[in-house]
Amino acid sequence: MFEKLLLLEEKYEELSRKIEDPNLYSDPQNAARLLKEQKELTPIIEAFRAYKKAMQTMEDAESLMSGGNDPELKELAREEYESARQEMDELTQELKILLLPSDPNDEKNVIVEIRGGAGGEEAALFAGVLYRMYGMYADQKRWTVEKLTSNETELGGFKEVSFMVEGTGVYSRLKFESGVHRVQRVPDTEASGRIHTSTVTVAVLPEAEEVEVEINPADLQIDTFRSSGAGGQHVNKTESAIRITHVPTGIVVECQDERSQHKNRERAMKILRSKLYEKMQAEQQSQIAAERRTQVGTGDRSERIRTYNYPQSRVTDHRIGLTLHRLEEVLDGDLDELIDALVTAAQAEKLQQAEA
Repeated sequence: MFEKLLLLEEKYEELSRKIEDPNLYSDPQNAARLLKEQKELTPIIEAFRAYKKAMQTMEDAESLMSGGNDPELKELAREEYESARQEMDELTQELKILLLPSDPNDEKNVIVEIRGGAGGEEAALFAGVLYRMYGMYADQKRWTVEKLTSNETELGGFKEVSFMVEGTGVYSRLKFESGVHRVQRVPDTEASGRIHTSTVTVAVLPEAEEVEVEINPADLQIDTFRSSGAGGQHVNKTESAIRITHVPTGIVVECQDERSQHKNRERAMKILRSKLYEKMQAEQQSQIAAERRTQVGTGDRSERIRTYNYPQSRVTDHRIGLTLHRLEEVLDGDLDELIDALVTAAQAEKLQQAEA
């Protein structure tokens, strides 16, 4: 590991020299690439330099401990030695995590799809609750949210809703949300006060660039139709809604929220591209070792990942066995404690595999 870190430090210093050259900025694309590389290496190099400093402190303290006859000085040196050794142990663990292969999608924007599952209208209402939760979390992170398409119910829930989230490191945080979310609560429509269990599925798709997914126009079947809304609202008299079918895979995407057919088509293509990218990734991942597939990660969309229990004000993430008794705050977008725990668990599994 030490040799690898020395090579990375050399690379970092070379990048720093290039970035200081004013001529670099005549090529903005190359400048942006080098700045991004430097930014990615910075936390590793900072930790490595702190590690080397602690190692030097430890060596200096060791010399003082072994030489001279002043007992007070030796005691001070011993304390300094122990402190530096502890710091080195902590930095070693930090560096191991920093050197783990990163997910190439972590910095991407995402398209989130929320669909009501088992539970009918109650599931649709909870889909609306999750949509609000992710919107509030995005606000905290200063990300932007754009609703792409939705199918609302008369009571204000969603049979399905798709939205784009843009910002720094969005996928690295939201990828853990893919899966089945279960809610246990007494619906407003339940006169007897019985607790109902409903489910909502969440899919988090990294946004795919055109260069990453090549779509042959001949593979697309594009249909137009009149948009419709809950209770007859937002009904369009023109055929502005778009349905795109990718014939080879059978993937179907619909967009009808915009009055412009062009805008709906643009959004539908964005969603289709991300769905095809996700499919391509899933096929690649299915070829790797079984232990990789069982990682805490993006999760299987059919796997129950979390339960929101209203009577007990409890949220439980089943993947890591974490329970929080502050449901209201979580539903108001306070997701960091859950997501941080999932990130830590994923890192621990990767470390275990790297050391196996």
